[in-house]
Amino acid sequence: MIATHVRYGFAALLAAALLWSHPDTVDAHGDVAPQAVDTSGLPELGDEWLEENPWRDPESDLWARAIEVGASGYNQNCARCHGLGAVSGGLAPDLRFLEANLDGDEWYLERYQNGYTQNGTTKMPAFGELLGQEAAWAIRTYLETRPDEGALDDHVATLKDIRDKLQSMATAGTKASEVESDIAPLRDKMTEIATQIETASGAPRADSVASSAAALLNGSQESLKNAAETLTIGLSAAK
Repeated sequence: MIATHVRYGFAALLAAALLWSHPDTVDAHGDVAPQAVDTSGLPELGDEWLEENPWRDPESDLWARAIEVGASGYNQNCARCHGLGAVSGGLAPDLRFLEANLDGDEWYLERYQNGYTQNGTTKMPAFGELLGQEAAWAIRTYLETRPDEGALDDHVATLKDIRDKLQSMATAGTKASEVESDIAPLRDKMTEIATQIETASGAPRADSVASSAAALLNGSQESLKNAAETLTIGLSAAK
């Protein structure tokens, strides 16, 4: 049963901040067709549907790209009902808690391919033929790498302190390339924190604000500003 795989959570942000595009047969979801997902950078998986997420392994070269593609696909097609950042407001299942295993994949694929109808009303369209298999597994990878409820709580103060330091350097016009010795320990600390963030799904690694901000500190001109903004947004969403 669905209830064995999915729990419900509280929305950190208004899910309506992003539009979910549905065909006009979907009640209360507007009349805009689902948005195509750019899956470039991911290999084609063929016509026969896989039974298990091929990009679950965080050591895979495709893991990060799958999350990037999945985040875009989710935000374009799913966020309005299932919540910004996959944090549901209760009207639809909170997909962060769908188990990252074969059972969870089976439930996910059934809904993705066939949609969901209740009392003759289509609550969710069938995305299988519309968006394809590559988009399906990319969205799945994004969902199962969402941090668990409260996973950042023990690290908020440290991440805010790092954010403030990065913001101060960015505001002062500091060139990231000239202060690598100051940035390196901040990046290392966020990377360390990232390894401690647990997923809600049981997936082996979370894609968290800590890992995202650390990756942005690449020495580029805008890296300080971008990392600080990512921390600000991520920490706000985690409240």
